[in-house]
Amino acid sequence: MLKSFAESICAGILIAIGGSVFLACENRIVGAVLFSVALLCICYKGYYLYTGKVGYLVEAHGPADMAALLIGLLGNLITACLLGLVVRYAVPGIGKAAEVLCPVKLEQSFLQTLLRAVFCGVLMYLAVSIFRDKKTPVAILFGIPVFILSGFEHSIADMFYFGASGSISGRVLLFVLTAVIGNSLGAVILPLLVLAGSGMERRKEGES
Repeated sequence: MLKSFAESICAGILIAIGGSVFLACENRIVGAVLFSVALLCICYKGYYLYTGKVGYLVEAHGPADMAALLIGLLGNLITACLLGLVVRYAVPGIGKAAEVLCPVKLEQSFLQTLLRAVFCGVLMYLAVSIFRDKKTPVAILFGIPVFILSGFEHSIADMFYFGASGSISGRVLLFVLTAVIGNSLGAVILPLLVLAGSGMERRKEGES
């Protein structure tokens, strides 16, 4: 558990760096592409990012797996938020950019935020699983800019943005919680569909 927490802090640091470069870039496309450096480093180093791990809950969902996910999520969120506050102080321009971005996010309805987070969860699962299975960063390099430019919600990055904006409130925490739920649902959709399809195929083979 301590290892998972330490690795989740490392991942939170990298997400904060990715969020910083995105906010610092005037060109959103350039910022979105550069953000992918964060997930590339996380995957190559094997750090613990909740949104990259939760999709594997379909395969391993024992008490230890659930505990590691919770600890990893807390480590990611706390680190991202605290570093948002640090970056706000160290680089005021990034804080001002976050102040513009965050109020727009809070204007979304619960369902809008949830659905945007679901789509992000799908892309995060694909990016990480393709990296693991095919040993290629291609899905990361395309998947991260796609979810950012589409306006999808990544809970850990959002926690950084809100920290950088200096706006932490009950409403913000509810927004982030909604994004966490959406990211989690999105990450398990594809593996659940594959699992269900495999089960149906095995049943048909058994009947024949």
